[in-house]
Amino acid sequence: QVQLVESGGGLVQAGGSLRLSCAASGRTFSSYAMGWFRQAPGKEREFVARITWSGNTYYADSVKGRFTISRDNAKNTVYLQMNSLKPEDTAVYYCAADRSGSYYQRAHPYDYDYWGQGTQVTVSS
Repeated sequence: QVQLVESGGGLVQAGGSLRLSCAASGRTFSSYAMGWFRQAPGKEREFVARITWSGNTYYADSVKGRFTISRDNAKNTVYLQMNSLKPEDTAVYYCAADRSGSYYQRAHPYDYDYWGQGTQVTVSS
């Protein structure tokens, strides 16, 4: 079992930056692929970014060039650096763990086995 706890959300003006963190419990963190998803009110949960155990990264087109996903296996933590934020980035952001650790892109929520509770990100115009 893996527990994930997100932090770092908040209110920021358009054009600003935030860094989200996701702390994971468990000894197998380094073998998992990790992802970030987000869900705005009335919308489905959508893929944001993914990082495999080997460091390969994948991004949604809507955040490519603005967001960066990274991980620190020594700290059992994955990060999402968000720059040039837009009002449409407003959502609850969730961290997720994929036990398969697949090298490939996996962008559906059902590809992930463990989820955090989410952290709110609000971008004002």
